[in-house]
Amino acid sequence: MRRYLVAGNWKMNTTSASGTQLAEQLAAQTIEAGKAVDILVCPPDPYLIPVSQSLEGSGIKLGAQNAYFEDPGAFTGETANEMLLDVGCTHVILGHSERRHVMGETDSLIGSKVQSALSKGLQVILCVGELLEEREAGQTESVLDRQMQGGLAGVNAASTHNLIIAYEPVWAIGTGKTASPEQAELAHVHLRKWLTDHYNSDVGDSVRVLYGGSVKPDNASELLGQPNVDGALVGGASLKAELFVPIIEAAVRLAQG
Repeated sequence: MRRYLVAGNWKMNTTSASGTQLAEQLAAQTIEAGKAVDILVCPPDPYLIPVSQSLEGSGIKLGAQNAYFEDPGAFTGETANEMLLDVGCTHVILGHSERRHVMGETDSLIGSKVQSALSKGLQVILCVGELLEEREAGQTESVLDRQMQGGLAGVNAASTHNLIIAYEPVWAIGTGKTASPEQAELAHVHLRKWLTDHYNSDVGDSVRVLYGGSVKPDNASELLGQPNVDGALVGGASLKAELFVPIIEAAVRLAQG
């Protein structure tokens, strides 16, 4: 059975003080929850070390929001996978819609990043999802296929044990709109079938597929209760313990039946 993962993407938010305070609150309030589900926080790069120190001994894992595909060298402003590992990261988010649509990252670039991070031993959360106009044009599945094909080009079945997919419909990120549980489930089923068709049924069955897009305490149980939804990649609600912890607790209740 796939274990739930609830991940918080803090994006370009917090300070050192507020980030460490949030991490300390989460560590104190999820001691039991961490036994039943996996919990991950992804702060901005400058705060990875102090947040890691605040999480020490808690079981909450540390992730980054991006990484470059080259080994350390002359790449001003970038962060290497080796650096993330050095400061205690176990995960990295790649292909987030903001990287695609605001920073202009291509499927090919994202694929290079995914390959590199997996080769270094990081767990990769590969984000995929369609724009509103693409959904309205009936293109959701073709967009997901293209993003999966590009993002996982060159990734073999053996490497997928460190792969997590996050379905994030772009029209639901930070908008207050949320995909219905049925819409989320259909997209997750399609992604799982893609993994089965391109690798094998073991990969299709074992890779976790998270939902992201305006996940809140009041919709978490219904979204996470879908058979093919294995957790959540949470944005705004992950910045407040009083919102993030109830989402984690919803996953715990579902995990414990």
